[in-house]
Amino acid sequence: MRVVVAGGGGFLGSHLCEALLSRGDTVCCLDDFSSGRAANIAHLLRMPGFHCTPCDVTARFRVFGDVDAVVHLASPASPPDYQRHPLRTLAAGSRGTENLLELAVRHGARFVLASTSEVYGDPQVHPQDEDYWGHVNPIGPRSVYDEAKRYAEAVTTAYRRSRGADTGIVRIFNTYGPRMRADDGRVVSTFIRQALAGAPLTVHGDGSQTRSFCYVDDLVRGLTGMIDASHTGPFNLGNPAERTVLELAEVVLQITGSRSAVRLLPLPVDDPVRRRPVVTRAREGLGWHAEVPLEEGLRRTAEWFATQPDTLVRPPHRSTVGRLS
Repeated sequence: MRVVVAGGGGFLGSHLCEALLSRGDTVCCLDDFSSGRAANIAHLLRMPGFHCTPCDVTARFRVFGDVDAVVHLASPASPPDYQRHPLRTLAAGSRGTENLLELAVRHGARFVLASTSEVYGDPQVHPQDEDYWGHVNPIGPRSVYDEAKRYAEAVTTAYRRSRGADTGIVRIFNTYGPRMRADDGRVVSTFIRQALAGAPLTVHGDGSQTRSFCYVDDLVRGLTGMIDASHTGPFNLGNPAERTVLELAEVVLQITGSRSAVRLLPLPVDDPVRRRPVVTRAREGLGWHAEVPLEEGLRRTAEWFATQPDTLVRPPHRSTVGRLS
């Protein structure tokens, strides 16, 4: 297949491009590199079947040749990024989604939207299955990302119903692994960076809030499965092994051998208290489930971070350090 990956220069997108190439697909990567990094795909530029077009999917762009599938990953995804670029984030979920849907419709291609667990907001139902409508503050500090993805799901569904588009939606829960930016403000990258630097691990709240962490290789298997499937979704993609943030901090300290202390900071506004996916639909529809244990995934991630020159660089916005995503 020839697959267009919008946001292919990002953390998730670059891993997806790599997986598609490894199975024999050709890939057209679209990215404006506002939050992605050229270094993420530098090794792919030498591979046959890979092409990168720097562009903004919210504006005019062109893709030449046949297209069999379009995957929409183009959006700022970490809290510091989407809070610094609120209008860009909303545009990626609205105009960007519509432009990529039009591309898919023109070519009769499969369209896969990478939505997010953030559509559930601070959930009042636990764990979260795909029938839950969510509890989102539409004007809160996280709303630009939450509502952009909720709109993206709505317009994707409208294209399927009114235009006959072949669409699939996945809702991605907390994903981590190599190629995360050290300064992206997500809890895994922040804890690992702080542990390797010998700095205190900054935990917001009392650390009892939970997340379900999915290693990137597992998540990418779910994405490729959705590309190949005919299901519309939405399907949750995440690891249902729920951990508290304090437990995460303890595992990071253990695997890095760090003697860093843990420092508690105030909990950000609208930060979800609990997050855990029900993945029955993905298991039954895609034959998918997460396989990599947290300890193993964090070990691989920490080993990668230890080789990166920017790991010890401290984020410029202290207020977002360690914020959960």
